Amino acid sequence: MPEMPEVETIRRTLASKVEGRKIVCVDIGLPRLVKWPDAPEFKAVLTERVIIRLARRGKYLLFHLDNKMVLVIHLRMTGRLCYATTGVAQDKFTHIVFGLDNGDSLLYADTRTLGTLYLMPQEELWRINGLATMGPEPLSEEFTLDYFSDMLSKRHAKIKSVLLNQKLIGGLGNIYVDEALAVACLDPERTASSLTAREVKYLYQAVNQVIADGIAHGGTTFRDYRDGEGQRGSHQKYLKVYGRVNEPCQRCGAIIARKEVAGRGTHYCPNCQK
Repeated sequence: MPEMPEVETIRRTLASKVEGRKIVCVDIGLPRLVKWPDAPEFKAVLTERVIIRLARRGKYLLFHLDNKMVLVIHLRMTGRLCYATTGVAQDKFTHIVFGLDNGDSLLYADTRTLGTLYLMPQEELWRINGLATMGPEPLSEEFTLDYFSDMLSKRHAKIKSVLLNQKLIGGLGNIYVDEALAVACLDPERTASSLTAREVKYLYQAVNQVIADGIAHGGTTFRDYRDGEGQRGSHQKYLKVYGRVNEPCQRCGAIIARKEVAGRGTHYCPNCQK
């Protein structure tokens, strides 16, 4: 699933191409991807609207339009959003095409078709539960060490589970949680409230670090993820534990292991993360 660094990279690679462009037509091949309103109204309201600004919140992309409506897209597991110039062929997984006034298109493709699209007034975005309840995200002004420390002190669940909770921290997913815990040398099964002040600080710094690094490298690509220009990310080359089972730890040389924590496959160093 694209996480915060991947979605932010998509936003950055698309913003200069779509901001100021008018949507002149919408072709919906798979109507069930549109969750609100129904597909015909979605198409009618979007047509002839200008994209004023492309923003992001957590793993959501928000296209602010000139009629104060917002097109909200969540890519889920395998969604891709790419800019295509005139004449570029669409693949069989392209389900929605937004035709632009310069002859180019914005393509929404999705192998497993789990993505979601919404179109609603800006003042009604609270109706999207994932947006309305999302906690502060890494690298933001709201994501302070004080907030992080206080939040962890009240949680008696495993630290892996707490970091994945979007209501507590927006944008983190399995890859970057595993990486942050590895950087901070913390066992993913530690109870969140058991962390010392020093460990909390290290983890806070690690979370911000892995997110910033992921963005700097254009995101992590193992299979489906592509940025807004159709390019792969390169952060997979810099991962410390995720996807490196049976390989040596870069810090101590122990073999990277995998186990289930909080219902998710979890990669860690059994020596560094005791």
